[in-house]
Amino acid sequence: MLARLALENSKIFYGQSFGADGTGEGEVVFNTAMTGYQEVLTDPSYCGQIVTMTYPLIGNYGINPEDFESRRPFIRGFIVKEACSHPSNWRTTESLESYLQKHGIVAISGIDTRELTRIIREKGTMRGIITTCDYSDTELTQLAAEVAPLSGQNLLHEVTTPERYTLPGTNRVVMLDLGMKKSIARNLNHAGCEVVVVPAWTPAAEILALQPKGVMLSNGPGDPKDAGEIINNIRELVGRVPIFGICLGHQLLALALGADTYKLKFGHRGVNQPVKDLVTGKVQITSQNHGYAIDESTMAALDFSVTHRNLNDGTVEGILHNYLPVFSVQYHPEAFPGPSDSAHLFHRFFALMEASQERRGGDSHA
Repeated sequence: MLARLALENSKIFYGQSFGADGTGEGEVVFNTAMTGYQEVLTDPSYCGQIVTMTYPLIGNYGINPEDFESRRPFIRGFIVKEACSHPSNWRTTESLESYLQKHGIVAISGIDTRELTRIIREKGTMRGIITTCDYSDTELTQLAAEVAPLSGQNLLHEVTTPERYTLPGTNRVVMLDLGMKKSIARNLNHAGCEVVVVPAWTPAAEILALQPKGVMLSNGPGDPKDAGEIINNIRELVGRVPIFGICLGHQLLALALGADTYKLKFGHRGVNQPVKDLVTGKVQITSQNHGYAIDESTMAALDFSVTHRNLNDGTVEGILHNYLPVFSVQYHPEAFPGPSDSAHLFHRFFALMEASQERRGGDSHA
């Protein structure tokens, strides 16, 4: 079946449908990972977006129930060069095509994804629409131009957990679910932590009443400035409990501390982003998925410092409070997909929690 992709600049790509029938609309972005498409599909940070995979063959190892990063896919559409219809892997339970159809995700294959990626890199991220419907090209370009921008949608309502739940363990960590990848909670839980996952708008007082040893701010979708209520809650937590932020959590923490954020031209999405630790001088290859960054020029008079920097474009990739147990990174130390170079950051968080408890003279976990 014919499928078409239209961008807001009136460019139209013609290909084949390999997902659900219908129309999907959102912000068109690209991911450079060679593997990990299943984790990409189920990463809530992609909510509101149509994802292009730059690696040409996608779907060759199918779909399995062990690698999901959330309860369902949140992407609005999927774009590949070639979709494998006959996957081969011992863990495969279904094909990529059947998975997309089952979840109502519109997808297109057979287009020149290199050309599309060049357009996004040169012109910047843009809105678009994938459809199998019988629109004229004129109608299609008009619909693409009318797609709502990501900013202002406040997508956290769609991705956060509807209610609190707990992964059993000993040292209690509260996870503020802003669109959390399951791997973050698994990393903490496998290290022995009791992980209490709470909805994004949980008030600071309610979080503190749980008497956690630390608070994690998860990844998530959209413009961080849309989350004003959450920023205020984070501000109330700073100085009262150790905090570790990842991705959107990193951006919200910076806003809570008084810095500003801005939208990148085309973002960082992939598993090969080089980041330098400015403290140790070491370079780590990281997994990333974000379209916003901290404006370093707004940090000069604030009480936190830059600890990590992206070596491709120099953007801020990590911050540390100058005297409180609070830090964050823009990338994903839990990986999945991607390298585990940065997994040591979880141990840094554990060390901060222990040091904080020693200063307070006891265990706050009742």
